[in-house]
Amino acid sequence: QVRLVEFGGGLVQAGGSLRLSCTAYGRTFSSYRMGWFRQAPGKEREFVATTDWSGSRTNYTDDVKGRFTISRDNANNKLYLQMNDMKPEDTAVYYCATVSQEYWGQGTQVTVSS
Repeated sequence: QVRLVEFGGGLVQAGGSLRLSCTAYGRTFSSYRMGWFRQAPGKEREFVATTDWSGSRTNYTDDVKGRFTISRDNANNKLYLQMNDMKPEDTAVYYCATVSQEYWGQGTQVTVSS
């Protein structure tokens, strides 16, 4: 079992930045490929970014390339999402999850005002 807890959501103006963090409790965090997903009101949950076990290989949805950066700290069981140059369309509940989607955090609300 892995329990995932996100922190760092909030309200930011367009063009601003936020950093989300996710702490993993339980089994060895470093054994999991990890990702961030988001769900906007009235829309399906979508992939945002993923990282491999080491953090050296990352993948992003086209909408956030060049603006968001996913990273991880295996020594402290943490996953991060640095979000820069944010846009109103980034408004969503953001979730930390294993890439397998077996384990999910509770989500954290991110709101970008125009």
